[in-house]
Amino acid sequence: MNLSAIGGTDPLPGPDTPVFGPQVLTEGYAGAAIRYGDDIWPLSPMNSNPSADAHAIHWNGFPADLREEFRLITWTMINGSLSASFVRERAATWRNRTSAPTIYQTVWLWRRMATWMHEQGLETLRSCGSTTLEKYASWLLETGATRSRIHKVLITLTRLWAFDALGPHPLGVGRPPWDVHGVDDYLPPATTAQTGENLTEELSPETMGPLLIWAIRLVDDFAEDILAADAERRRLRSAALASVGTPDTLTALHSYIDRRLAADRPLPTHVHAGRRCLNSHYVAGTIGASLDQVHRRLGTPSWKQAVARRPGPCPLSIRITGAIDGRPWRDAIDFNETLDLLRHLTAACFIVIAYLTGMRPGEVLGLRSGCCPDPAPDENGRLPQHKVYGHVYKTARDDGGNHVSAGVVREAPWVAIAPVVHAVRVLERLVPSGALLFDHRAHYLGKGTVQSGDGSLRISTIRGRIEEFIVWANAEAGTLGRAHEVIPPDPHGSIGTERFRRTLAWHIARRPGGLVALAIQYGHLRTTVSAGYASRSRDGIHKLLNVETARATIDTITDLQDDLDNGIGVSGPAARRAINAAATAPQFQGTIVTARTARKILSNPALAVYDNPNTLLMCVYNRDRALCHRDTDNDSPSLDRCVSACANIARSDHHADQLRERATALDTRASRLPGPIGDRLRGNAAKCRKITDDHDRTRIVLPETAP
Repeated sequence: MNLSAIGGTDPLPGPDTPVFGPQVLTEGYAGAAIRYGDDIWPLSPMNSNPSADAHAIHWNGFPADLREEFRLITWTMINGSLSASFVRERAATWRNRTSAPTIYQTVWLWRRMATWMHEQGLETLRSCGSTTLEKYASWLLETGATRSRIHKVLITLTRLWAFDALGPHPLGVGRPPWDVHGVDDYLPPATTAQTGENLTEELSPETMGPLLIWAIRLVDDFAEDILAADAERRRLRSAALASVGTPDTLTALHSYIDRRLAADRPLPTHVHAGRRCLNSHYVAGTIGASLDQVHRRLGTPSWKQAVARRPGPCPLSIRITGAIDGRPWRDAIDFNETLDLLRHLTAACFIVIAYLTGMRPGEVLGLRSGCCPDPAPDENGRLPQHKVYGHVYKTARDDGGNHVSAGVVREAPWVAIAPVVHAVRVLERLVPSGALLFDHRAHYLGKGTVQSGDGSLRISTIRGRIEEFIVWANAEAGTLGRAHEVIPPDPHGSIGTERFRRTLAWHIARRPGGLVALAIQYGHLRTTVSAGYASRSRDGIHKLLNVETARATIDTITDLQDDLDNGIGVSGPAARRAINAAATAPQFQGTIVTARTARKILSNPALAVYDNPNTLLMCVYNRDRALCHRDTDNDSPSLDRCVSACANIARSDHHADQLRERATALDTRASRLPGPIGDRLRGNAAKCRKITDDHDRTRIVLPETAP
């Protein structure tokens, strides 16, 4: 290959240009000028994603004899641009310019190779020819690293060769043999667990249900109280800091203390440096005394003894408006818990937005105040749905296909149902106009590591706050006697931030109208989410919806085939179509469902079998016979709108057994309720029993399994 084809058009340093030591890189990203020293190069200014973690290259981790050569190639990678012809000859993931996160990952992996070279006695990259690279690849195989891990390393070594050739003083790094012959010979055998499939597990319904209950409750019902408490806390602190002590304020302070001591009332305290002491800001702000006056009185032995004997809360004088089942959720909010409640409110807003829109975590953290304007009425006076306008980061590319760290404006906004709008409005009250909704300066709240510069809270911070929110919610559930709303641990580990998108797709595909919907119909949510992404058919959430729907379809027909083999009967107008679909189940055993296979499965009309646990039936979907889509062109069923007379319905013996259980439960409830309501429930129970009687009379059983 002609190495001159690697080069781009960006200006690079000439032979006399100093490339080491303090200098300014003007070829950075988003117009950033990056000043670095001898040992550390900060890459965070090159990354304009507001939620990105700050990274730096620590050069003292490289062996001294190889350090300067790797620094030169890294300089070239930051400033240089690969030619279009070089990029076209490689995988679709290659770009002319390398993004800041990729630079960091690449140099981090180069450091491991530099250590290996040093251990082999290789003191310069001039000795790093194709043979040396092949030996390093063989050594990686011997370490037992995974296929995907080794593949990433080999890509970085291809970059080492490419950017060395592109630099002002090429060192002669050899062309990797896998760039010539292909990569498979240098990787471990592929396994089903290493197919590139997104293996993120969805959150279980038992966890997601109460988690969403508490998140929406905090946003919708408790936010006003929390924000009012924060305003009162800040007022008291400001008053305490601004107060100038006078004889009158000292008299008021003594009177306040003496009255409490005489009445044996608890004293307002907080925990500071691990010990219980008087909350001086609360007392000073409440009384109007100065902090100095409070501290002097606090220093007396009798006062310290009183604080130790009578530690008490610091209730804020605000009216509690939030309620659960008609009862206030708090008698009062304490001065000391206000910042904790604000942190929990931030976590709740993130959960609501991330889960009910399908945004990626970085997209949520990149939203700004004003991103969800109130829509204007249409010509008929109806209000359209709210939409959230923001940026996409993970897939953001410029016209040349290079990653844009600052993101690009989303072509189609996200649709926003009511809880999402409420969460955005709450966050807008916490940050300045036009600021990031999760601006780290507004949401720091006195806990955790202080971030520097601009940007949002880090994903790691949000992850921790979600776990703290769960602990708080479970404590509240215990205090309020709501054991049924305790958030249980998820079987697959911590909640994190990445799992909400897959969970949304899973619940839409498998739990239409189910418990986790919390009166938000998932059929409606699927329509709005899908419609919002329609103009971007390649978007991740659309792929996830297809994958989860295809998985649900395969699970349904596989389970049905197992049931038929075990003598289970099927009834209904679509029973024979369901049986025919189940006959194809064996060919899908062990299938890994990717976006591509999902499209094939969903486009096959013979496989269109959907279980509906809410209505206790299966839909063997045929567009021409569907009553849920009389006036639309939808190519999938609306399982939240099943019609009992539809020709696409089928039921198994399992559904019939569940209908009998439902009828018994309805009769039990009817016996405890007054006339009209009880009569209606008994009527519904009778309908359930008629369906089961019809099922028993018309059920089809496969001949070879018939009794």
